[in-house]
Amino acid sequence: MARTGRPAARQVGSVQRAVDVLDALAEARTELGTNEIARRTRVNVSSISRLLSTLTTAGLVQHIPSTGRYRLGIRILQLAGAAREGLDIRSLARPFLEELTTITAETSTLSLPDVHDLLTVDFVPSPQSVRSVAQVGRNSVAHATAAGKVLLAWGGKLPTGDLTRYTDRTTTDRAALDREIQRVRRRGWAQAIGEREDDLNAIAVPILDGTDSLVAVLGVQGPAGRFTPRAMRAAIEPLTERAATLASAFWPSGRDL
Repeated sequence: MARTGRPAARQVGSVQRAVDVLDALAEARTELGTNEIARRTRVNVSSISRLLSTLTTAGLVQHIPSTGRYRLGIRILQLAGAAREGLDIRSLARPFLEELTTITAETSTLSLPDVHDLLTVDFVPSPQSVRSVAQVGRNSVAHATAAGKVLLAWGGKLPTGDLTRYTDRTTTDRAALDREIQRVRRRGWAQAIGEREDDLNAIAVPILDGTDSLVAVLGVQGPAGRFTPRAMRAAIEPLTERAATLASAFWPSGRDL
């Protein structure tokens, strides 16, 4: 048989039914009896009983003797932990960056946090001839960029000393900046309008794990003449939706159990 590098098209029915059982238990977020699982999965009760027996033996499902019901087992946590350790945020985020650039026609970026800085690790450039060009490896200035303000809102620290003024719109007063960072935290997104470069506007949102810790920052940036405040507002919803989807990969396993 030729190897195509892709999964086979044919599926194993019993495995699919077992997945349906696990999905039903996960969606219920509580214990379920055999009949209820059968109803939710549209699989007959005798088949569900056999599937539950197999899944319980494997530790993927736990039987509760006092109620006779079932819930997800501890093995799910172990498998989820192993999967999470192998996650590459850049690989996960790349399709979302491409989508954001398609939706907004502007450059989308992914940045990873440090204590004082964010490092751009990937981007998808705008398809337009006049575009904002991101640079992999470039740091986002915490007080003068949208991504940097997200970092500050979720635990980042400013360096000591005077804050550099890059343009006339750069906020250099620490009290004023602190008030803005509080707004970022409340609303869940940040913006920068001509604050690092006169002709550059940007918005950014956090990718958070289940402990509310910053995993990464997703952003969109473009020339000020085209990526206007109105265009920026329109980009907030698709940006936050994709950040939330990415964030779900980093939630502690127990959050959904």
